Amino acid sequence: MICNLCPRQCGAVRTAERGDGLCGMPEGPMVARAALHMWEEPPISGTRGSGTVFFSGCPLGCVFCQNEKISHEHFGKALTLDQLEQVCENLIAQGAHNLNFVTPTHYAHVLRPLLERYRPSAPVVWNTGGYERLETLHSLDGLVDIYLPDLKYLDQTAAQRYSAAPDYPQVAVDAIQEMVRQVGPCQFDENGLMKKGVIIRHLILPGQVDGAKAVMDWVAQTFPKGTVLFSLMSQYTPWGDLSAVPEIDRRLRRGEMNTAIQYMQNLGLDGFCQERTSAKEEYTPPFDLTGLLFS
Repeated sequence: MICNLCPRQCGAVRTAERGDGLCGMPEGPMVARAALHMWEEPPISGTRGSGTVFFSGCPLGCVFCQNEKISHEHFGKALTLDQLEQVCENLIAQGAHNLNFVTPTHYAHVLRPLLERYRPSAPVVWNTGGYERLETLHSLDGLVDIYLPDLKYLDQTAAQRYSAAPDYPQVAVDAIQEMVRQVGPCQFDENGLMKKGVIIRHLILPGQVDGAKAVMDWVAQTFPKGTVLFSLMSQYTPWGDLSAVPEIDRRLRRGEMNTAIQYMQNLGLDGFCQERTSAKEEYTPPFDLTGLLFS
């Protein structure tokens, strides 16, 4: 296939064996882990966990990515469409509150026909870095129940420096508005679990509190109260070789997190503030092909 699924529209040739685009992925899905995950936001994880399917590869190039093994190093196992459906069914059988597709953008061409033929009994979550092409999102209309996008930056310079995507700010805000258009205001079941809606995430980077404030301002000004939830995350952990960006080669300071939390509260944003103690490497799940063994 000639791939233009993500905003880079690189025209990569993706074959059954390999891909030559930035994501580096072949045409078919590659998955690194499929398991119940307890560390998403409360209405996603619930009491039994979110049924996460971690896809290999990524359209972004974030220098601080904690999932580097799968996003940059392309670790994973190739699955057929039937095997991917079996993975989803196994997660639901284990009690997953939802099916959570993590970094799925570059597999939209696979996931769309899967969800058209197989309608799972649990909500479908599209867990994304926010770097989504509108045409790709349009193709998913009616197939995704919950969108879980990042809004990493509203500053082009930061987006280029840390994710090699200077167009990220405009792309992400357009994508998030399309997500809200598709699924509407947040809906919950009798146990407080999300059935439909959008949760916008923002990971605070060291020295980037002003950037976090700009993101929160945009959310507050764009969406009426009750439309979306906002998740302010403090789990940033220095990862990999950050010698080219030494200003983020440290953990988040307590004062930075407290300032951002206070700002969120002052704006009256509904959502979640992650505990600073979440900034530990052990919160990154092991990418060891869990849940992907087939006879």
